[in-house]
Amino acid sequence: MLYLDTSVIVAALTNEIDTNRMQTWLGSHRQGTLAISDWVISEFSAALSIKLRIAQITPSGRAQALTVFTKLTAESFAVWSVSKNQFGIAAKFADHYTLGLRAADALHLAVSADHGATLCTLDRRLAEAGNALGVQTLLL
Repeated sequence: MLYLDTSVIVAALTNEIDTNRMQTWLGSHRQGTLAISDWVISEFSAALSIKLRIAQITPSGRAQALTVFTKLTAESFAVWSVSKNQFGIAAKFADHYTLGLRAADALHLAVSADHGATLCTLDRRLAEAGNALGVQTLLL
């Protein structure tokens, strides 16, 4: 199973350098092989709000991206809940201060590790931290 961090979804559903590549990559996977977490849902909304505040998207572009994301979430992605245990794992990962993990990234790693999934990301630092922590990662 492949677990997608928010960077992959944001790139696929908004106008970014990697948009076409991420749309093609997502489209190449069978239904039931890609997962996100409840955390991705929250983080995606926040990312779109930031893009709106800094004028990288319009209100209608934000609404369109949310509509497509909601459809993908319902039809294509497995959605994993985030557990208390996973927050504890994330805290342990964040304790490795030399890796420079943000709390959100530590949580993505914890969810992925707990499910035995490969974390897919566009974030090089996150991928390197995952590898250092023994979490299988794929830098896209």
